[in-house]
Amino acid sequence: MDSHIAPVALEKAYRLLNHGPTVLVSARHDGVDNVMAAAWACALDFSPPKLTVVLDKATRTRALVEGSGTFVIQVPTVALLALTHQVGTRSLIDEPAKLANADVKLVEIEGYDLPFVAGCAAWLACKVVPEPHNQQTYDLFIGEVVGAWADTRVFRNGHWEFADADPSLRSLHYVAGGQFYAIGESLVVDEKTA
Repeated sequence: MDSHIAPVALEKAYRLLNHGPTVLVSARHDGVDNVMAAAWACALDFSPPKLTVVLDKATRTRALVEGSGTFVIQVPTVALLALTHQVGTRSLIDEPAKLANADVKLVEIEGYDLPFVAGCAAWLACKVVPEPHNQQTYDLFIGEVVGAWADTRVFRNGHWEFADADPSLRSLHYVAGGQFYAIGESLVVDEKTA
């Protein structure tokens, strides 16, 4: 990974998702890698840190997650807008060259046999917390975060710092029909008057 990528303390990992970004979910099993976009992911717990993500039964990524018991949640940036839309609207089942066609670059992190998407603002390596009823009935997966990293140009000292970063590093937020927003202006409540 790049020199501006740093580990995030697991007790602060939930902050990587608290602002509600669209995420990329990647998984590897049996020599197959895949990446998909997901709008329904959120932090769930602090200690150990956990998150949830909805993975439809029809997706190839879900089969890889079920096979390996692991996955990565990534926070894509404005620079990855086209890639995010492409991996969210195309299926590896129908398009075997999906990742190459979307220009997805995967990188490795030592100690993790997982595909990490290059160019994101944050990465959370997860192991599945088995909840068969939720998985089958609601397509809802719980992941325990076992490793977290962020781009220090936008996440420092346990906080997002989008306001003073290059706008291409802002996170994406999906609305519908191919429309996204980039995270906007920072607003801080004055604790003395609140």
